Amino acid sequence: MTPVAKATNILQAETNAQIEWLLPTINLLQIKLDKVKLQLKYRRPLVNALQSGIQNRFGHMFKDAELVTAAILLPKFQTTRTMENATIKMGIDYIKQHLEDPSMQPRDATRSSSSDEYDFFSSLQASKTQDGGKQFDAYLSCSADHMDMLKSFPYVCKLSVKLNTPLPASAACKRLFSIAGLVFSPRRVRINFRHFESQLLLKMNRRFYSFK
Repeated sequence: MTPVAKATNILQAETNAQIEWLLPTINLLQIKLDKVKLQLKYRRPLVNALQSGIQNRFGHMFKDAELVTAAILLPKFQTTRTMENATIKMGIDYIKQHLEDPSMQPRDATRSSSSDEYDFFSSLQASKTQDGGKQFDAYLSCSADHMDMLKSFPYVCKLSVKLNTPLPASAACKRLFSIAGLVFSPRRVRINFRHFESQLLLKMNRRFYSFK
């Protein structure tokens, strides 16, 4: 069940956990479970049940154009080995359609018309800027997989920011309550709330200090 544990850790991460990670993670999890199932003899029904549950819960999301688009706009995945060709085509069509929307233009592009009144040569600078479609093609051909590369494609970056919302995770809250249960032991039932809060604060932040 290692693939399930790793996929869960990715989706419930406390940092860098956006909706763009959802579909690629679920799709790759299904592929890994298919490989694991071939090596099993007695626990194969368990893997079948997991795959059936994952398909029932997340299967319909692969038909959501916004979720597919969010995955494509993550440089780590783009269109490689993440989803089926028909699903990827749906996302690409969605992107090209929305990149033509004037609201997707960066602020600098929208100010170009007003800047003509003050800068005679401003149109030369504006002509150097690629339109949304060309920027998207350049984005797909870029081999970099870090998020900073989106800054080179303002249209694509703005659409990515619009679609990629953070995934809510309760891991930090569960960790806090778990540690609070260890601090508030049966021998400390008479501790007041101020001392309890101070001990919990020290316990949670002990990695930041050292006693010598």
